[in-house]
Amino acid sequence: MTETAGMSLEDESLEYHERRPPGKTETRTTKPTNTQRELSLAYSPGVAGPCRAIADDTDAAYRYTGKGNLVGVVSNGSAVLGLGDIGPQASKPVMEGKGVLFKRFADIDVFDIELDHDDPDAFVESVAGMEPTFGGINLEDIAAPACFTIEERLRERLSIPVFHDDQHGTAIISGAALVNAADIADKDLESLKVTFAGAGAAAVATARFYVSLGVRPANITMVDIDGILTTERAKAGELNPYNREFARDIPEGDLADAMVDADVFVGLSVGGIVDEEMIRSMAGDPIVFAMANPDPEIGYERAKAAREDTVIMATGRSDYPNQVNNVLGFPFIFRGALDVRATEINEQMKVAAARALADLARKDVPDAVREAYGDQPLQFGPEYIIPKPMDPRVLFEVAPAVARAAIDSGAARTTLEREPYVERLEARLGKSREMMRVVLNKAKSDPKRVALAEGHNEKIVRAAHQLEERNVAEPVLIGNGERIERIADDLGLAFDPDVVDPTAEPYEEYVDALYERRKRKGITRTEAEEFIRDGNYFASVMVERGDADAMLTGLTHHYPSALRPVLQVIGTADGVDHAAGVYMLTFKNRVVFLADATVNQDPGAETLAEVARHAADIARRFDVDPRVALLSYSDFGSVDNEGTRKPRRAAERLRTDPDIDFPVDGEMQADTAVLEETLQGTYEFAALDEPANVLVLPNLEAGNIAYKLLQRLGGAEAVGPMLAGMAKPVHVLQRDDEVKDIVNLAAVATVESQQSDYSSH
Repeated sequence: MTETAGMSLEDESLEYHERRPPGKTETRTTKPTNTQRELSLAYSPGVAGPCRAIADDTDAAYRYTGKGNLVGVVSNGSAVLGLGDIGPQASKPVMEGKGVLFKRFADIDVFDIELDHDDPDAFVESVAGMEPTFGGINLEDIAAPACFTIEERLRERLSIPVFHDDQHGTAIISGAALVNAADIADKDLESLKVTFAGAGAAAVATARFYVSLGVRPANITMVDIDGILTTERAKAGELNPYNREFARDIPEGDLADAMVDADVFVGLSVGGIVDEEMIRSMAGDPIVFAMANPDPEIGYERAKAAREDTVIMATGRSDYPNQVNNVLGFPFIFRGALDVRATEINEQMKVAAARALADLARKDVPDAVREAYGDQPLQFGPEYIIPKPMDPRVLFEVAPAVARAAIDSGAARTTLEREPYVERLEARLGKSREMMRVVLNKAKSDPKRVALAEGHNEKIVRAAHQLEERNVAEPVLIGNGERIERIADDLGLAFDPDVVDPTAEPYEEYVDALYERRKRKGITRTEAEEFIRDGNYFASVMVERGDADAMLTGLTHHYPSALRPVLQVIGTADGVDHAAGVYMLTFKNRVVFLADATVNQDPGAETLAEVARHAADIARRFDVDPRVALLSYSDFGSVDNEGTRKPRRAAERLRTDPDIDFPVDGEMQADTAVLEETLQGTYEFAALDEPANVLVLPNLEAGNIAYKLLQRLGGAEAVGPMLAGMAKPVHVLQRDDEVKDIVNLAAVATVESQQSDYSSH
């Protein structure tokens, strides 16, 4: 984290927390409370209904209250990371922060509870008494060995999950890293010799978890401030009941002795206690997890420089590769546990979480994650063995794995199926994911051949891999095969894409097709031979001939130059004079389709009507029933000039067209179109009974401005632009599109091909 100019990190943090409202969390209502009727339903007398239902069946609390999505983050502040025993009141900023992470990464609500109890008995009684409130308990920053006792007793007493993150979080995340590091180093888990620096709660829990993953207990050596944990020290009463299980019948010694020939070093102690000589004494290709914060047991650069072979290094810091960060675990583990109403978080669930994280690190990383980390080359290998905390896919991988493990192990009180569950998880992260899932599922039912005109582009290659891996489409990369194969190999993508090279042979039939199409439009046969070597023209002819079902282009071109070959070769559909660019804009609880933002600069009334039909068709591909508004700065004739007449006439054309089966009205102002109270109150005569979800702007300038303002200031997520009205499915990408955008538009093109009368040969 960089410091603001002229301000220390601590001063900046104090200002951040003090900014009104103080702190980082607040309570919001989830139901409307705008009318007297709604208030009476929320409280008295309406609340009596759910109260009676829960009195008859306590499980009904999950149906009628927020219990099932509410976690208590509970601490006494006796072991706050980096600060020590600061007490419950001083720990509140940390616990609020924990709540922020739960909400940000897994949409879980949190009450932070700071208890003024040093006595484990009093602590347990207080938390146990709160069981009816919560769906789960996250214990935090409690000193050892009391933390072991408290968690064990609460797990025995409560029928909801209890999880001490300081113990298990580091264990699970570093466990995922260990699985991948061992694989890269070509070592078996059961043969690994592991040395721990530290013998507290995190170290004991991590050692236990490594055993669950397959490490042999006899191969674990644990060292505390007084040296190696030996059976002699255990007999002398020097060890507590928890770390005593890792005492070994070996000679006494210090950390340097314990690291000789070790395959793995796990640091959960203090910074600076390991030197280069200790690293050199380890076995070949050593795995070094130096996780002390803020300063690791040995610095990243020093550990790497100590050896000529490969040192696979992880720390607890974000400024080095392979950060072991607990945020990769607890939000998603609780999400999965809550969603099957688990009674506990057991060992099977923790192992499932680690395995899911390990598997995710082997997959291609989304562009948004790369950008969040400064465009680091995030690719499975020694510098990338665990996912980044900002990777949104962690939710979709870890939560379902934990939920399934809970079901299989008997800890779950409800069951669920993976695919519908993933769809619900995606909906928690944004409406656009929910909407795209509709199209992606349709695409998977009958994948089509999609020509990708810019096959040499790294993003295109990565998108092609995802399309094939997820069975969304059958990608055809246009470009040189050797070059594309080299890009795929460099990216570590194991797939054999279908590649067509326009320069590899004459493709006389394609030249003939292009020449016939354009010979009366100024193109010569020689020019056709030259143009066909261009990926855009080649892909366009490919789709026109039926050798591919759809195409994408535009990632490396300006929109007009990418669109030109497509219009020249494929053209618009029969009976269509004008194509249009449509964006789907999603908000938290609403989706709108906006047109035209990319194609028609100054459309007349007839063109606006055509654009409206195109946008309505796009909405239906997402299973949305269109309600169309033709927008202006005038409401139903309040201003009369040529500009306001165009959308008015377009609306009239559509309303009188017998083939139009969706409600449409205009001209109207934007707020009139989207506010129900205005439509129903001020303009009760309007043809729209509900707010519009398809908004047709009066010209290209207005459309482009509107979608960018809604995206940047209104918080909308944009999918598109989707090119509508073409004779074949074609979409033109934006130059800054990410891999997910390419995949999404390929899915849209596939569904368009499924729903049309044409198909490939």
